[in-house]
Amino acid sequence: MPILDAELNNMLDNTNIALMSLHTADPSTNGANEVSGGSYARQSVTFSAASGGSKAVSNTPAFDVPGGSTVTHVGFWDSGGTTFLASYDVTDETFGNDGTYTVTSGSISLS
Repeated sequence: MPILDAELNNMLDNTNIALMSLHTADPSTNGANEVSGGSYARQSVTFSAASGGSKAVSNTPAFDVPGGSTVTHVGFWDSGGTTFLASYDVTDETFGNDGTYTVTSGSISLS
């Protein structure tokens, strides 16, 4: 029997995901290849309540990205910023000059 949506929602609502990061290549399981330099910093991320085994990003994290960077992945960290928890591949965006990368939508899910 599969896990019911109610329990998937409970698990999602009790995750410790608090920070989002940008990466220039696959971050693997440890958060490798994080953007660095300039004014780049991880940003706080919040989520709506889980429903149907998924929960959506409810804020719009905006990152300063140094010129010469190509963003390929977004990562998720715990509230202390020490434990890498998850990532997803995004459409590559190359910054010829310093710029801003804004996350306008996204979600995490369990199935």
